[in-house]
Amino acid sequence: METPVKHYKFINSRTDNVIFYYSLDAGLSDEQRKEKLEAVKADVASKNGVFLNTVYWEEIKEDED
Repeated sequence: METPVKHYKFINSRTDNVIFYYSLDAGLSDEQRKEKLEAVKADVASKNGVFLNTVYWEEIKEDED
């Protein structure tokens, strides 16, 4: 049985381009999830040579038909 996950995308706000995708265990608390996403955000900004405050993340919602 698969563990439920939530998917996120990290976006450069200056270009509106998605620069990274990331998945997390859906069972994490809100605090744990935010802490992990902020750490990934810092890593993504560093690796892409952009300022930390120009990167943001948002959850990818799957459409239900």
